[in-house]
Amino acid sequence: MSSAEQWPAAKVRDTFINYFEKNGHKFVPSSSVVPHSDPSLLFANAGMNQYKSIFLGTVDPSSDFAQLKRAVNSQKTFFEMLGNWSFGDYFKGGAIKYSWELLTKVYGLESDRLYVTYFEGLSSGRLEPDLEAKEIWKSVGVAEDHILPGDMKDNFWEMGDQGPCGPCSEVHYDRIGGRNAAHLVNQDDPNVLEIWNNVFIQYNRGPDKSLKPLPNKHVDTGLGYERLVSVLQNKLSNYDTDVFTPLFETIRKITGAREYRGKFGAEDPDGIDTAYRVVADHVRTLTFAITDGAAPNNEGRGYVVRRVLRRGARYARKYFNSDIGDFFSKIVPTLVQQMGSQFPEIKKKESDVIEILKEEEESFAKTLDRGEKQFESYAQQSKLKDSTKLHGADVWRLYDTFGFPVDLTRLMAEERGLSIDDKEFEDARLKAKEASRGVKKAASDVVKLDVHDLDRLSKMNDVPPTDDSAKFGRGNITAQVKAIYYAKDFLKATKDIPEGEQIGLITDRTNFYAEQGGQENDTGKIIIDGVAELEVNNVQVYAGYVLHTGYLKYGSLSVGDEVICEFDELRRWPIRNNHTGTHILNYALREVLGDGVDQKGSLVAPEKLRFDFSHRSGVSIEDLEKIEDISTKYIRQNFEVYAEDVPLATAREINGVRAVFGETYPDPVRVVSVGVPIEDLLSNIKDPKWRDVSVEFCGGTHVQETSVIKELVIIEENGIAKGIRRIIAVTGEDAYTVQRIATEFSERISRLERMPHSHEKEQEIKTTQAELNGLSISAITKSKLRDRFAKVVKAQIEEQKALQKADAKKALDAISEYFAENKEKKEFIAKVPITANQKAISEAVNHVQKKNKDKTVYLFAVIDGKVIHGCHVSEGANKQGLSAAEWAKAVSGVVGGAAGGKGSTSVGNGTEAGKVDEGLEAAMKYLEKFHL
Repeated sequence: MSSAEQWPAAKVRDTFINYFEKNGHKFVPSSSVVPHSDPSLLFANAGMNQYKSIFLGTVDPSSDFAQLKRAVNSQKTFFEMLGNWSFGDYFKGGAIKYSWELLTKVYGLESDRLYVTYFEGLSSGRLEPDLEAKEIWKSVGVAEDHILPGDMKDNFWEMGDQGPCGPCSEVHYDRIGGRNAAHLVNQDDPNVLEIWNNVFIQYNRGPDKSLKPLPNKHVDTGLGYERLVSVLQNKLSNYDTDVFTPLFETIRKITGAREYRGKFGAEDPDGIDTAYRVVADHVRTLTFAITDGAAPNNEGRGYVVRRVLRRGARYARKYFNSDIGDFFSKIVPTLVQQMGSQFPEIKKKESDVIEILKEEEESFAKTLDRGEKQFESYAQQSKLKDSTKLHGADVWRLYDTFGFPVDLTRLMAEERGLSIDDKEFEDARLKAKEASRGVKKAASDVVKLDVHDLDRLSKMNDVPPTDDSAKFGRGNITAQVKAIYYAKDFLKATKDIPEGEQIGLITDRTNFYAEQGGQENDTGKIIIDGVAELEVNNVQVYAGYVLHTGYLKYGSLSVGDEVICEFDELRRWPIRNNHTGTHILNYALREVLGDGVDQKGSLVAPEKLRFDFSHRSGVSIEDLEKIEDISTKYIRQNFEVYAEDVPLATAREINGVRAVFGETYPDPVRVVSVGVPIEDLLSNIKDPKWRDVSVEFCGGTHVQETSVIKELVIIEENGIAKGIRRIIAVTGEDAYTVQRIATEFSERISRLERMPHSHEKEQEIKTTQAELNGLSISAITKSKLRDRFAKVVKAQIEEQKALQKADAKKALDAISEYFAENKEKKEFIAKVPITANQKAISEAVNHVQKKNKDKTVYLFAVIDGKVIHGCHVSEGANKQGLSAAEWAKAVSGVVGGAAGGKGSTSVGNGTEAGKVDEGLEAAMKYLEKFHL
């Protein structure tokens, strides 16, 4: 049996996890690669991130993690890392014993090929060598010449500039064997590689860089999964193992490329093997990132994901000559089949990942060819000028116009022997940003056509009404500039228009959607590659003429120019989701609330949909739940969406068709049906079953299949006028986001439910209340969270009342018991054991005033970091000069704060809780002056 057959990748992982589970470790599923709750991290960069609260001592005492002592899992930090952890349980001895036993006894690695390191110490930092670890390695059987000292860089682990840290001990493996390879450890030799690192967290580094021993010592280990598999399968590279070979085989089938041969650098002259590795790594990264909520966009971690995809797409095009649009999505099923059992979340989100990758690829495919052509032009210009670099302004244009991330352009430049001037790029970026800021400031008054402009247009024989039929398609189109509008005039060219001025452009045809029917307009670009670009910010239609308004970013345009019309597909995508979602919501409303529901208005934007409808009263949570449930079921049936122009008179007769009352529709009118072909509807327009289908008159853009919408979540329902209700909902990735936020908030309320009564709980309740009110999540979930939260508040109030009652009794009992045992006494000064009722002191003082007027008392308590104190002065003591106000004033001088009252009583609130005993002493000294 070959090594690969004996140790398939899945078995390697399972063996690790099973070993530690048998040794008392709890399996804890890998955390997300997207640390939503830690904005300081773009992505999880270490397996210990999910245990950060344990290491820092900030773990919620009521959570499962508070009881966790030993853990094991496989972490998906873009490369897979197997790990075991100890939290205040076993330390160096246990960790080293487990490592050695698993590697040599279970996996069967030859001990003479293994080398271990320990921390050599740092005299300047007063850190002793970790001789303890060295001795433990010797005790388990490691030869002394295989135990090597290492410096701070290799053998001391720190979470950051401050926080938990400690020495670490690595295990290295020599692929060659039959030699002493100690001198090659940590020397970047490809055949002597680190496979495991045991971190011993025993110090805390303070802000002043000092190190203090931790009260609890922890173990955090990481074993490189792919490296271990390569060792066990006797392969010289991770990429030669069955971690990657199934992906390579899928890539080969998709592209028709030659097989993977495992060559690197100069031995891979055609770059095919490198492309195999790049694509396989990228599809893993993309799948895990998108699964965990890092959808591609232009900001933060979303932009990192977009860059990864675009770089990978360009590799696929350049080296595999593959079409871009659904390349990565075809590889995802193989990855899910391979890793879905270990990481079930990628199996659950498989269809979503595929949809998002297709969406992103389709968007980039629109500009990739043109961008590469433009890059070649810029590169050629550099060569002609005898320059070895691309100008930063050209790099910015490749980014801004064609969506080429800077690192992709840098890679392409390096292939041509060119570099990038980063300073020039940054100057160009800042200049564009400044110009954009000025544009947005000036854009409050969008250029519009009035009746006189339209009259002039109608008389221009060479300017026909715009053919906008391409707005229902997906790709770019070419068009011809027919009119340029600026400062109430139609010009032949833009060359004389001042920079930064807003202009309007009319073309013979367009794929831009003009604002109408509740759907927001498209944005995008009208461009002649490398010559001119109009940034389109607004699109309106006037009597059939589509006016694209915006600002020229560079160059000039003239009437008659051939241009490329490129709407922003990534903005259009969620608009399509929301528009079809609106139709489905309209259908669900009628199903639940009845035929009296009529559309009164709508808004379809990228971030939400808004639907106004007639209904006499507010929609109950129960009905909202039914509406959302019907919508979700409709979406998940993955119905095809059909659209066709139908004679208006015929269309009006379709049974169950929805239209806006009072709206004027064109003839023919566009009919959109979700689930049934238009020809089927028209074959029997009176068929009663059409009432079970979403059929509407609509000129908007829609999805091709409903599954693309993913989810529809209602986030708000309210009244906007008498008999008119409004629903706001989100779909797609936005729906997933609000669901994730709701889940996180639900966990927060669960923690509140578990928290014991305390001042901290009171403060957390106040914060949670404010945040819950402002939360933008499912209205249904929000209602349920409010019900749960109300119970938490009620329980807190009841507990507070019980504690307050108990505190009041404690204070009164303390007074009663003292005078019962000391009948001859008339004065009592004491600290009473109350913790929750700030009023208990004043209530006790008032009780003495009414029931024990002949007694003089001063009571103290510490509650929530404050000194609560109060006194009563008897009539007899008062006649001898004792004043309640002066007495309390003397105490306040010690414990801080102020006191007040009238007559025989005074109550104070001190700020110095640590001085309560001094306050007690001050009260006694003041009393002694009067010799009562």
